[in-house]
Amino acid sequence: MGMDRITDSAIIDGKTFAAGLLEDVAGKVARLKEATGAVPGLAVVLVGSDPASAVYVGSKHRQTVAAGMNSFKHELAADTTQDELMALIDRLNVDPAVHGILVQLPLPAHLDASAVIQGINPDKDVDGFHISNAGRLSTGQPAMVPCTPLGCLMLLKDRLGNNLSGLHAVVIGKSNIVGKPMAQLLLSENCTVTVAHSRTKNTPELCRTADILVVAVGRPGLVRGDWIKPGAVVIDVGINRVEIDGKSRIVGDVAFEEARHAGAITPVPGGVGPMTIACLLANTLTAFRHQHSVHID
Repeated sequence: MGMDRITDSAIIDGKTFAAGLLEDVAGKVARLKEATGAVPGLAVVLVGSDPASAVYVGSKHRQTVAAGMNSFKHELAADTTQDELMALIDRLNVDPAVHGILVQLPLPAHLDASAVIQGINPDKDVDGFHISNAGRLSTGQPAMVPCTPLGCLMLLKDRLGNNLSGLHAVVIGKSNIVGKPMAQLLLSENCTVTVAHSRTKNTPELCRTADILVVAVGRPGLVRGDWIKPGAVVIDVGINRVEIDGKSRIVGDVAFEEARHAGAITPVPGGVGPMTIACLLANTLTAFRHQHSVHID
């Protein structure tokens, strides 16, 4: 390969890493079953029939079962009321067979997603979106960590080693789902963290100072090659469907072909995406252990 392409060694293979993580989770689930007779259970709630959400839920169900866990799928009609949904959450909160609860977002417009998320028992909040988990994360206490940033951190450590101390990390995007928790995780690893967003004035210049660049905004090709410092590790969280030459393709938030001088970069697809479900199941295992006070190596 010439220098005009991103070398294979620079591509972070999230698919392979996620498969290894799922294998590790499945092994621990099997040992827990032997030790306790119980297995972790994940309840996924889908309201309405958004096609993308239905695909995600199906995939989560299959992977949960493949890892040896119990999967409880709750598919509700699009006109389900807030009270009906909250009643289901209340039942799942007290169900001893359910260790993790995930409500597939986005919810239909008439439902209050925030109230639903805050209604989940924080110990069963495997998405890590409950305000008490966000608070624990920001104060450095054990917390359920949102799946996507958790997966990003695992990929970073796999590439850079466990000591990220002193590295400058720039996170583009300040969502509660990725940007903010990602920044908190990197702070807890003693990185120097800058969070950029749509109102940031000098984003390209900031990015050029980053040893670690995490991009999570949902704008295809936002980050150009000349924004990236040579040798930087780039984590592209964006999943954008675009038309190229009349064909629909999935691309990230980084102009991938321009990122030749990055030290390492996640491709889209096949980078961060596969990590999200793997981390969801890792979080379900963590939730089970906390609720049962058991430890399995």
